[in-house]
Amino acid sequence: MRLNKYYSAAFLAFFIWGFFSFALKPLHNYPSLDILFYRVFFSVITMVLINLIFRKNVIRKDWNHFKNSSSKQKRSIVSLTLGGAIFLILNWFVFIYVVNHISVKAASLAYLVCPILTTVFAYFILKEQLTKWQWVAVMISFTSCILLSFNYFRDIFYSLIVAATYASYLVSQRKNSEMDKFLVLTIQLVFTAVVLLPFYPKYSGPVPTEPLFYGCMFFVVVFFTIIPLFLNLYALKGINSSAVGIMLYINPIITFLVAIFYYDEQVTSLQLFAYSLILVSIVVFNERALFSKRKNALSSKM
Repeated sequence: MRLNKYYSAAFLAFFIWGFFSFALKPLHNYPSLDILFYRVFFSVITMVLINLIFRKNVIRKDWNHFKNSSSKQKRSIVSLTLGGAIFLILNWFVFIYVVNHISVKAASLAYLVCPILTTVFAYFILKEQLTKWQWVAVMISFTSCILLSFNYFRDIFYSLIVAATYASYLVSQRKNSEMDKFLVLTIQLVFTAVVLLPFYPKYSGPVPTEPLFYGCMFFVVVFFTIIPLFLNLYALKGINSSAVGIMLYINPIITFLVAIFYYDEQVTSLQLFAYSLILVSIVVFNERALFSKRKNALSSKM
């Protein structure tokens, strides 16, 4: 039951992110850097208020834990938290640019590559072991990404940057388990805001006045930043990075369908075949959990 709770959190996070283009596309006339500035600043204000009003006990508890930790533990917490913030902000900026200036399909491709990189990073960095069938699933996914990259070199280039930054974030935060996840996310965004603030006066455009901008930004901050990121970090408490990485495929599949049926982007039969392979890889990767659960259900009925 506990395991299902973490899987459900990961599923919901990536399901929500699949519709991110609905909030970003209306902002395509605004510079990507401006969208990033306002996304970070509004997210920080919202999360700091939530923590100060509703989570004072959590802040006090984690601060006492941090003070009583060894010097080595403190260095680890600080480096993983701030390092994760850097990976996250790079991922956000490139993703916004890809959605608004490359294509929604390219953004989808980024999160097809990401689970493979997450699995590989987790294997080498975290020493997370994979079964034979899970390696088969990784190879199927890798094959599908190669097929999707044909004649789309620019797409795959940007997709690799988005994928590598988010895979690095996932793996680093899997190790960052000492502190409350929501508080860690708040600290990461505060750090990001402090880093970006000196660049805002020089590199930002005029302050937006259109209600559309602030309406879309509300959805970006609440529904496509705070909620799914917290669910994602929460899921990492109970399942490993490889499992979360594979479930990330939910995001690009939805994004791909939105690109075809909502934005009328062209799709080839090769791309459809590649996405079918991805669905197969998800089932293969999770075959142990899926079929053992079914077996247990049948045995309990008997």
